[in-house]
Amino acid sequence: MVMRKVGKYEVGRTIGEGTFAKVKFAQNTETGESVAMKVLDRQTVLKHKMVEQIKREISIMKLVRHPNVVRLHEVLASRCKIYIILEFVTGGELFDKIVHQGRLNENDSRKYFQQLMDGVDYCHSKGVSHRDLKPENLLLDSLDNLKISDFGLSALPQQVREDGLLHTTCGTPNYVAPEVLNDKGYDGAVADIWSCGVILFVLMAGFLPFDEADLNTLYSKIREADFTCPPWFSSGAKTLITNILDPNPLTDERNSG
Repeated sequence: MVMRKVGKYEVGRTIGEGTFAKVKFAQNTETGESVAMKVLDRQTVLKHKMVEQIKREISIMKLVRHPNVVRLHEVLASRCKIYIILEFVTGGELFDKIVHQGRLNENDSRKYFQQLMDGVDYCHSKGVSHRDLKPENLLLDSLDNLKISDFGLSALPQQVREDGLLHTTCGTPNYVAPEVLNDKGYDGAVADIWSCGVILFVLMAGFLPFDEADLNTLYSKIREADFTCPPWFSSGAKTLITNILDPNPLTDERNSG
């Protein structure tokens, strides 16, 4: 098989595929370092009016350099393609770990949750709201450390309207905060904290707190924070999760993160 080269990178197998991008394994020929190369087709980007979104994703990733965030190395472009060179994270998705292992014990859950909160808190300190936090977007490195990935739906302060709030409904239904569904504007950072609470629940329970086939039923359960902690949750974990999954975004726990 002939290895293709892009700049100083030798491009290998496809390791992931999204709607608009392929992710390839590649190697820096100068340093030998393995990287993940996200390949976007320029025509597709233009056709789907994604130019601003891609630019925003790149500028956000340049901004957030933290041990618990997937690192952006550089961006290259040819006539037909855009190549986003990212840190290659070898441990797969946190989601896969839950699928294979079922629920995690409280110590492991606590470790991942603390790393998630460190990364999220850092993003918020830079004015970045992720807006699509879920176990599929959390990767694990070879040392089992968590890395936040996929900033495709993230928002910067420039997107905040005059009322100081964001107004785009986005994210994955089961993880989305009630105020995002209510269409009155929301604080992206506070909404992220809700998603972190759902993730902690999933880690410890092995299933979702809000899970209904019918979207309207799902949304009404989210709006009312209608969920039950399993009996094996410790009282400390129950209290933390119940405080975070408070449908009022103005309560202390959600605001202080």
